[in-house]
Amino acid sequence: MINVNDIKNGMTVEDEGNIYQVLEFSHVKPGKGAAFVKMKLKNMRTGAIVEKTYNSSVKLAKATIQRKPMQYLYQAGDTYSFMDMTTYEQAELSKEQIGDSLKYLKENLNVDLIYYDTELLGINLPEKIDYMVVDTEQAVKGNTSSGAQKDATLENGMTVKVPLFINQGESIIISTDDGKYVSRSK
Repeated sequence: MINVNDIKNGMTVEDEGNIYQVLEFSHVKPGKGAAFVKMKLKNMRTGAIVEKTYNSSVKLAKATIQRKPMQYLYQAGDTYSFMDMTTYEQAELSKEQIGDSLKYLKENLNVDLIYYDTELLGINLPEKIDYMVVDTEQAVKGNTSSGAQKDATLENGMTVKVPLFINQGESIIISTDDGKYVSRSK
């Protein structure tokens, strides 16, 4: 058990049968009355974000989450297959378990599968992923206003805005936080 006053961002806790990741927290000490803790929590099973308030004397169970490195192999219908590259053990996830991370998947991408005891909760993507540009329009000479961008289709089918100097066949880096272009690959 952990006191709510000792909770930090990124911790995982168990409350009312659900597993939550702490996104934000703040200790509030009003002029009158007892102090309390306000938290923004992400449900690890559903992905829903909730805000909860706890009395400062409340204790929550700490949820131990394991991350297992795996590689994305292929999709078969609504099932996505991953493999542990050391033991060759395979795991399958549904579209719902992967959630918004689905648009970033590409073959041979290394990800972390998130487990709570033996329950598979979902995946954790790297912060930045390297993609090949398979289609983009040519830059028009003279169309160089500051920060001008064009659409580019990536190898996984995702479309992102890129600077005008990016050409078809180039490799670029995309952030998985916001899905935006970061830089050319080295």
